[in-house]
Amino acid sequence: MVEGIEQVIVSLYAKGMSVSDIEEQIKDVYKFEVSATTISRITSRVAEDIVAWQNRPLERVYLTVWMDGIVFKVRENSKVVNKTVYIAVGLRQDGFNEVLGMWLGKSESAAYWMAVLTDMKARGMEDILITATDNLNGFTQTIRTVFPQSASQVCVVHQIRNSCRYVVWKDKREFSHDMKDIYAAPTRQAAQAGLQDLEAKWGRKYGYAIKSWKDNWEELTVFFDFPIEIRQIIYTTNLIENLNGKIRKYTKNKLSFPTDDAVLKSVYLSLREVTKKWTMPIRNWGIVLDQFLTIFENRIRI
Repeated sequence: MVEGIEQVIVSLYAKGMSVSDIEEQIKDVYKFEVSATTISRITSRVAEDIVAWQNRPLERVYLTVWMDGIVFKVRENSKVVNKTVYIAVGLRQDGFNEVLGMWLGKSESAAYWMAVLTDMKARGMEDILITATDNLNGFTQTIRTVFPQSASQVCVVHQIRNSCRYVVWKDKREFSHDMKDIYAAPTRQAAQAGLQDLEAKWGRKYGYAIKSWKDNWEELTVFFDFPIEIRQIIYTTNLIENLNGKIRKYTKNKLSFPTDDAVLKSVYLSLREVTKKWTMPIRNWGIVLDQFLTIFENRIRI
């Protein structure tokens, strides 16, 4: 009974309930009184789980790794500051996704991602076939420093959003439609033609939006090197953005966190809740695996 109540308490905390709300919920549902001190002690035990989880060995090779950061407000020296929880998710050779870890730092930067990548390598990861990231300045070069053979795809959806920031509202729908000729093209050559058409039509009015495509072209078009099934996996960071959205949902009641440990505890418990539903390999896994084995025959083995 006690163990069951403890699991309930941890689950409620993971879903964003405060200690006082959990105390009331346990009393109403189970007719059982648990003090706020006891609830805090139970949730604090999670710290030991976090240390073990964060230091566990990783697999030698991951087919794809998605990386993104999520910002939280944390109290520090009597001030509330923004801090970033860096999260990485890897696609394993069995077709399942795995959260590789979480790391807390200041505002998102390529320099801190270097520490994240180095940590993953120290835990046994030797190679990443393809990375999928946002277009943070210097990120691609940082990845190549630690995993030099990795192909780095910058998220196309991020690029579309960033481009539209420079477009006035009345033109956004038409401009977005024209951009589709780039990212939905069947080949890199066709995508290049789509970019040229976009520049011919909009370049004089929205030159900076066009320039952002040109400046990131090599990283934006890596997915054209792969078959359709792999393209659909890597061209966007939607997987990890959806994960971050669910973390936000679980932590939305906490406007700020009192300590770094409190942030990590909440994010870890949220991740544990979300990943309970990761019970199936990705779609068309047999086809996708065969493609990876064919393309990267010298780097992965089953």
